[in-house]
Amino acid sequence: MPDLALAPCPSYAPEDCRAALEQVIAATRGLDWVKPGMRVGIKANLVAAKKPDAAATTHPALLEVLCRMLRDRGAVPVIGDSPGGLYTALALNRIYRATGMDTVDAELNADFGVREVSLPEAKIAKTATVTAWLLACDGVINFCKLKSHGMMGLSCAAKNLFGTIPGTMKPEYHFRYPKPEDFADMLVDLDEFWKPQLHLVDAVVAMEGNGPTAGAPRPLGLVLAGENPHKLDLVCAHLIGLDPKTVPTLCAAVSRGLVPERVEALSVDGDWMRFVCPGFQTISERSGLQFQNLMKGKGGALFSGFLRRSIAARPGVEKSLCVGCRKCEQICPAKAITMKGGRPVISRGTCIRCFCCQEFCPKGAMKVRRPPLARLLVR
Repeated sequence: MPDLALAPCPSYAPEDCRAALEQVIAATRGLDWVKPGMRVGIKANLVAAKKPDAAATTHPALLEVLCRMLRDRGAVPVIGDSPGGLYTALALNRIYRATGMDTVDAELNADFGVREVSLPEAKIAKTATVTAWLLACDGVINFCKLKSHGMMGLSCAAKNLFGTIPGTMKPEYHFRYPKPEDFADMLVDLDEFWKPQLHLVDAVVAMEGNGPTAGAPRPLGLVLAGENPHKLDLVCAHLIGLDPKTVPTLCAAVSRGLVPERVEALSVDGDWMRFVCPGFQTISERSGLQFQNLMKGKGGALFSGFLRRSIAARPGVEKSLCVGCRKCEQICPAKAITMKGGRPVISRGTCIRCFCCQEFCPKGAMKVRRPPLARLLVR
């Protein structure tokens, strides 16, 4: 059995979605594990109240086909997520309607309870508070959307399971793990806890640029499936031109032996190279530039630290788009944003570069900015 499979899916037409999903699922684990009466939780990406054509969320056309396949086996599909913000029926019902989930023939999660769980295989997050609805399911399918991401570079299979942390607690996790490498280890800990039976990637239309919520749609025309989220992410990073060494979750997974360093080591059903998208706009901090050996001693350590801080990407406000809604101020876990003259001002000394403000800005006014030194070094 291959590590993962991919199939062309030129549009969200029902016939294209069904052909693609049937092909990739059959080529990997299949659905023989699904038994009559099972409740199968589908953890979709419902990050914000965006319409399906915005390419921010898992498309309802694909979910409709998957749910039909599960119902044909006698299972009960349940779709859910916990995006940033209030984890309540009122908030989620608004997102269900905006993202088209209310058109899918499936049960939409209405259990907004949370549970404290132990993560026995964790490296950094030994406990976590998670959404209870998915714990009550008999099986889990992780159905993500391929997007660029401000903090992690890539939002795909591994990152999608952060949606099992209740929305109002997400800033706390960002504050608890402010370093990208620690945050990535926490995400991998979550992946290892949930161990979904199947991971699916909606890459029919991906999101490039100011992702994961305010970027631009970019057609790729394919669907992917596999049992290992990191192997899927490794291929998807190459599809959009991201160096895997700049994706913290992939670095964390490589260090644990969960995925090989090189994509050539994977067994892939389908020719992924024909879907590589030249010029895909990504967000990369170039985390491989560590400057660790420029000078010796304490002075060298201080100088290297200065350079690392000088090239790190950071959020910035595009004033022409900002409407002064205060969402960034409210969601910032470090309390680094204050409003002055109706516009947000970011305290650079307090900012932990979690990019929550960029991710959840409803107008896309928060952008990932790269300092002049970083741009010079890349050139």
